[in-house]
Amino acid sequence: MPAKALYFTGSESVRVDEETVPEPGPTEVRVRTELSGISPGTELLVYRGEVDSELTTDETIDALDGTFSYPLQYGYAAVGCVTAVGETVDDGWLDRRVFAFNPHESHFLAEPSSLIPTTLPPEQAVFIPNVEAAVNFVMDARPRIGARVVVFGQGPVGLLTTGLLAEFPLASLVTVDPCAGRRQLSEALGADRSVSPGNLGDADADITFELSGNPPALDRAIDATGYAGQVIVGSWYGSKGVSLDLGHHFHRSHIRLRSSQVSRIDPDHADRWDKDRRLDVVRSWLSDTNLSALLTHEIDIERAAEAYQLLENRPDDAVQVVLTYG
Repeated sequence: MPAKALYFTGSESVRVDEETVPEPGPTEVRVRTELSGISPGTELLVYRGEVDSELTTDETIDALDGTFSYPLQYGYAAVGCVTAVGETVDDGWLDRRVFAFNPHESHFLAEPSSLIPTTLPPEQAVFIPNVEAAVNFVMDARPRIGARVVVFGQGPVGLLTTGLLAEFPLASLVTVDPCAGRRQLSEALGADRSVSPGNLGDADADITFELSGNPPALDRAIDATGYAGQVIVGSWYGSKGVSLDLGHHFHRSHIRLRSSQVSRIDPDHADRWDKDRRLDVVRSWLSDTNLSALLTHEIDIERAAEAYQLLENRPDDAVQVVLTYG
């Protein structure tokens, strides 16, 4: 049976190629993918062609070593089992379930050091990168007891951030999203209330998270933040322009805008934290938290084009979409 690999080939265009199942080199293992998660944030930017084609995909992930020029493979949430090992690799890796930051493909090769062994079910393990991002956002925000918090955007990362924040003794946790279904999920995960854009009112937030990927939401997040508060910007807008009104409210507000991205640990945490410790938190939280309501669609890789069209055209129906591999 041939291997299958997904390629982004142009704006709103993907294809699935049949390829030879690869054999591992001496220091490699081969993984047979069970599920891979589609990011409705970053991947839809790639799908729409809203990323600079000359930009490096991700210098911190070995499997993503090219640029965003078409055609390209992309994706970073693959769960599978090791089916073959190289001659110098310990046989103990055989049949182990692993998570990998790897594009969408049925079989891939990897160095064992780049894999994350897991005992989680694949439907839970596929959330590892999004939970890691959510943990990073919360760590960078440093919420205090009694804080007023607003989260813009309730896609998978926004919902997971809400779930984490709900465990803190906050004064209020309010989320903002245009999709009614996502607002309901948000409240189920612990938000005190969830509103559509334009219905937030005077939030006077201590901390605001902008996780929607929608440039106008950053302006709304600044407006929702009170004096000397902070805005955590976790969205990546790609090549989309951002227009901000930094007039009277912002000028006198002492509001701090802070970028937060999961690839590296903030230097303020580096004396006590590294990626391994952060992943320990991720795995522990996933083992205790049922996220089945977020996984709304499982679609075979042969129908990958339908999966991206679903996320693009029906965001109220689709939250976390995963590709399956037979």
